[in-house]
Amino acid sequence: MRISRRGLLGALAATPAWAQDDAASFPNRTVTVVNPWPAGGSSDSVTRILVQRMATDMGQPFVVENRPGATGTLGHAAVARARPDGYTLLLGTNSTFAIAPHLYPSLPYDYDKAFTPIGLVGTNPQIFCVHPSQAPRSFAAFLALARAEPDKLSFQSSGIGGTSHLATELLMSMAGIRMLHVPYRGGGPAAQALLTGEVNCGFVDVITALPFLRDGQMVPLGVSSTTRAPLVPQVPCIAEAGLPGFQSSTDFAMLAPAGVPAGIVGKLHAGMVKAARSAEVTDKLAAAGIEVVAGSPTDWPAYSTREFSKWGEIIRSRGIRAPG
Repeated sequence: MRISRRGLLGALAATPAWAQDDAASFPNRTVTVVNPWPAGGSSDSVTRILVQRMATDMGQPFVVENRPGATGTLGHAAVARARPDGYTLLLGTNSTFAIAPHLYPSLPYDYDKAFTPIGLVGTNPQIFCVHPSQAPRSFAAFLALARAEPDKLSFQSSGIGGTSHLATELLMSMAGIRMLHVPYRGGGPAAQALLTGEVNCGFVDVITALPFLRDGQMVPLGVSSTTRAPLVPQVPCIAEAGLPGFQSSTDFAMLAPAGVPAGIVGKLHAGMVKAARSAEVTDKLAAAGIEVVAGSPTDWPAYSTREFSKWGEIIRSRGIRAPG
């Protein structure tokens, strides 16, 4: 997955004539895009918004196939086994491609060798919120409370190994605090637990939190990204509110099976970038709190290595294990 621009050009030059012919006519039939999460979630929404526009721009149907299970690894495995012709793609999140390999050491695919990057599509920050019954009304005040009362506060997550869980583990590690983890099956039930006061705090996707922030049912203390979220510009970044260097997000990437000819990778990347940067897609994703990145295959290795190493260190140092 460490592809340079020179490597892409070299791979195309070394590609057999039949594959170059395929690249010239690509796509000439339906492209299947696997979303390794259930229908209705943020990953599913991003996938459908993006590929609908790609289908229009590239002149062939792009069909979304939901293959959920095992923290997204079932869908990843299916794409890893697919024929490397560009007609089976994956829209994955960092909770699977950067986090799951550290939690599931016996995956049926090799993370480093199984996929060809098309590019990073977008990124979605989360908001660290507390229930309104909690006294802190600033992130600094929250840290002071958590340090004074270790193990007393509880936090929700969408499940062990999810980005909301790992973001809080990162926060606790950097801040030197301890809280009780209460995992739920998905972001919806986790947000509901915070709404009812079943837990004290937790990270919530911006678009999920927004209506509850307006109604005062959740109190926002900080955004997980290094820049403020456009939908909640009044909420400071955690990095500026008391924990310098903090950064976490849910990231969305388009991948293909390893071995897809470089000419086809180039066409898919161009199609992804054109679609992602169109006003139609950008506006829809922005309304969901998602910032378009539209990264390239050559950008991917540095990002992937950094993200993989970051969460691997947190998982090891915090002793996090997948549910048995």
